[in-house]
Amino acid sequence: MASLDVNSAIAQTEQLLGELDQLLEARERGREQQKMQQSESSKVNEATTTESAKAKPKSKNRAANQAAVQLLIDTYPKTFSRSQVRPLKIGIQEDLLADDKVSKNKIKRALASYVRSLAYYRSLQAGADRIDLNGAAAGQVSDQEAEHAKGKLKELNRQRREREKQRRQDEREREKSERINNKLEQLMQLNKR
Repeated sequence: MASLDVNSAIAQTEQLLGELDQLLEARERGREQQKMQQSESSKVNEATTTESAKAKPKSKNRAANQAAVQLLIDTYPKTFSRSQVRPLKIGIQEDLLADDKVSKNKIKRALASYVRSLAYYRSLQAGADRIDLNGAAAGQVSDQEAEHAKGKLKELNRQRREREKQRRQDEREREKSERINNKLEQLMQLNKR
C-alpha cells in the first residue's frame, strides 16, 4: 500500500515537472521573441528618435501632455475643456501660435494629446460646429471627418479589448503557474515524509 502511494506521488511529481518544463520553455520562447522584436523596433526607431526622447518614460510624457492640455484649458476656457470637448477649427494651431500666449512646443504637445482623446473623436459628428479660440463657430465637421473619427474610435476600442484580453491571459497563466508551484511544493513535502 505504501509503495503504491509513493509510486503515485512519484508519477504525479514527474507529470508536474513535465508541465513546469513546458511552461518554462514557452516563457523562454516568448521572452526571446519579445527581445527580438524589441531589438528590431529599436533599430528602426534609432533613426527617428533622439536620446532625450528615449530616456523619458511614458508616464513622464503623459504627465507633460496632460499639463500642456491643462495650460490650454486654463488659457482658453471657451475653447478647451475636459468635460465638454468640441471639435476645433481647422488651422487652430496657427491661431494659437499667432496669439503667442503659450509656447510653440506646449501648443504642439497639447493639441496632439487633445485631438487624439476618445472624447475628441466622439465629438466629431457630421455637421457639428467647429470652434475657434473665442468659442465661436468656425466651420463644420464633414461626413468624411466624422467617418474617420468613427474608424479611429473603433480601432482604439479594438486595441483596448486586445490589451484587456492579453492582461486576462497573462493573469490566468500566472495563476496556473502559482497553482503548479504550490502543488509541486506539496508533493515535495509529501516526498520528504
